[in-house]
Amino acid sequence: MYSEKVMDHFNNPRNVGEIENASGVGTVGNAKCGDIMRMYLDIDPETKVIRDCKFKTFGCGAAVATSSMATELVKGKTVEEAMKVTNKAVMEALDGLPPVKVHCSLLAEEAIHAALWDYATKNHIQIEGLKEPKKDIHDGEEETEE
Repeated sequence: MYSEKVMDHFNNPRNVGEIENASGVGTVGNAKCGDIMRMYLDIDPETKVIRDCKFKTFGCGAAVATSSMATELVKGKTVEEAMKVTNKAVMEALDGLPPVKVHCSLLAEEAIHAALWDYATKNHIQIEGLKEPKKDIHDGEEETEE
């Protein structure tokens, strides 16, 4: 069962679209479920504040809802503050997700990090705690029976 907030962000997603000449763009996916998220950031070069954030997501309702909420959580924050937006924060802001949909919130966190990585790479800077993102959130995991 989805919360009212999840349904609202699925039915009325915020910040859908692309940012032309974005400061950073990150794309991540989950091969097991087929979800793909692309996050666009417009970052003020002086203050390092995220002026705008947009997304395009191919996936289930929870993937759309977590993408939408993630953009809301990082907009207006500094790059360092955006680094602290975790999948748990996304889930809490949505009043929870069913256990089988938690991976969508992980995808949202990874999409933010992938866009920040792209921004940092383009600007030859390091962001504390930022690691090179995985294209698929299951990369490096051993295959397990479910």
